[in-house]
Amino acid sequence: MKLIQIRRKTRQEKYYSAAMGMLNSRVTYIKKYILGFPIKTIHKYRETYSGEVKNCEDCNLYI
Repeated sequence: MKLIQIRRKTRQEKYYSAAMGMLNSRVTYIKKYILGFPIKTIHKYRETYSGEVKNCEDCNLYI
């Protein structure tokens, strides 16, 4: 069993765009795990409507 792992997980999330309104997008989280427990989110990015990949800090997320 590894002590430290890095995992990538993708899920669907809703977010709000001022130009297009409410959208669903695939958001990918890269997290650091120690002994199987999540400790820290290293990076979070999403795929836009047109297909390009953006950092999630560049957009307004609606939760």
